[in-house]
Amino acid sequence: MKIVVVYGSDKGQAWRDAIAAQLRDAQVDLWQPGFTQPADYGVGWAPPARFFVDQPRLRAFLPTGAGVEHVLNNPSLPPDLPVVRVEDAGMGEQMIDYCRFEVLRWMQRRDDYATQQAAGVWKQLPESSREDWPVGVFGLGVLGRQVARAFAAEGFPVNAFSRSNTASEPDVRLFTEANGPDQFQAFMRATRVLIILAPLTPATQDKFDRKTLQLLPQGGYVINVARGGLIVDEGLLDLLDHGHLNGAALDVFRQEPLPPQHRYWTHPKVHMTPHTAAVTPMGPAAKQIAQKIRQLAANQTVTGIVDRIRGY
Repeated sequence: MKIVVVYGSDKGQAWRDAIAAQLRDAQVDLWQPGFTQPADYGVGWAPPARFFVDQPRLRAFLPTGAGVEHVLNNPSLPPDLPVVRVEDAGMGEQMIDYCRFEVLRWMQRRDDYATQQAAGVWKQLPESSREDWPVGVFGLGVLGRQVARAFAAEGFPVNAFSRSNTASEPDVRLFTEANGPDQFQAFMRATRVLIILAPLTPATQDKFDRKTLQLLPQGGYVINVARGGLIVDEGLLDLLDHGHLNGAALDVFRQEPLPPQHRYWTHPKVHMTPHTAAVTPMGPAAKQIAQKIRQLAANQTVTGIVDRIRGY
C-alpha cells in the first residue's frame, strides 16, 4: 500500500512520520511539487491543485482535521474521489472547554470585575444562575453533540438546531428543519448564547448576518468555533456596537491571520483566539486515519465519508 502526505505548512514531515508509525507495512511519502509516484491514498491539509493532478490513482483522500472545505473547493479534486473526514479524535473535549470558559466568563461577569479592579472599585454585582443562560448549539454533528451534552450535564438549558439530524439528546431541546420552516427562528429566539459548530457549506455561508443575529434576545452572546464564513462581520459588529448583543468569542475568521486593521482586534466586547479552540491531536488523529485506510483497503464500511452535495 502506498500513501502520500501533503501539507500546506512545515508540519508535513511530522504527519508523514505519524501516519507511517501507524501503518508500518505501507510506504508513506511526503508530497512535494514534482512528486508523481502514484499512491493509493492521500492524507493531509489544504492540498494544492497540482496534488490531485499528480495523483490520479488515489482511492480516497483523508484530511487531517475536521474541516473539509479546503479539499472540496480544490478545482482539481476528482468528482468521484471519496473524501473521508476525521471524527473528533480528541477535539471534542477541547471544544467543550473553550465554550464552557467563555460562557462562565460572561455568566460570572469576570470582564466587569476586571474593569472594576482596574478602577479600584469594590462592588458585588448581581448574580445569575444557569437557568438564565440558555445555550444554543447550531450544528449537531460529532462535536456539536458533545458540546450540547456537556452543557446539559452542567445544568444549562440547551437548545440545538440541525438541518436534518433528528436523533434526540437527553435534556436537549431539538429544533430541526424537518419540523417546519419556523424552527430556526424559534431556536434563535430561545437562545442566549449561540455556539456555532456547523461546517461551512453553501447553505451556511453568511448564515449569521445582522438580520439573523438580531433574532437572539437582547443582551445575547455569540461563540464561533466553526468557520469565519458563517458570520457576516459587519452585522455582528453593528449589533455589538448598538447593545443588542453583549459579547462575542471568536476563534475563526474569514481571513486568517486576521488583518491588523480589523475591528475585532480592538472591540471591547470581542474575545479573540487564533483558531485554537480545538487543535487536531496528531497522535489520535493519525491512529484514526490509519484505521480508516485499513477499512477502505479491505473494502469495509467506513464512517466519515463526506457528502459532496451537503458539503460535510
